[in-house]
Amino acid sequence: MTMRTHKFDSHGFTLVEVLVALGIVAIALMAGLQATAALTQHAQRQSDMVLAQLCAENELVKIRLLKQMPDVGDSSAACEQAGRSLSVALTVRPTPNPNFRRVDARVMDGDASIWRLTTVVGRY
Repeated sequence: MTMRTHKFDSHGFTLVEVLVALGIVAIALMAGLQATAALTQHAQRQSDMVLAQLCAENELVKIRLLKQMPDVGDSSAACEQAGRSLSVALTVRPTPNPNFRRVDARVMDGDASIWRLTTVVGRY
């Protein structure tokens, strides 16, 4: 019966192995954090776009409900949606046909343009 005895029995991991494992875990966690941040930004952008679309459509519906041709020119209106204060810049321009006007609604959050919606309004 032969017994092997080593001066240094290895019963665990070396310091280098532990550091490599920690490095791999750190890289995986950073990748997960970046993916989470990208998803959060995308969700916020989607929310901003939906709110901006509501603001633009509301302003264009107001113009249609007046049942008269809008005056050519620029105007703006405030729009509050879901606790957010946005502004809608309306631009009314003539078209080659005098019975129609082009109406652009551009929704702004400060100086940043979020959404733009264009329609043509005719005589009623």
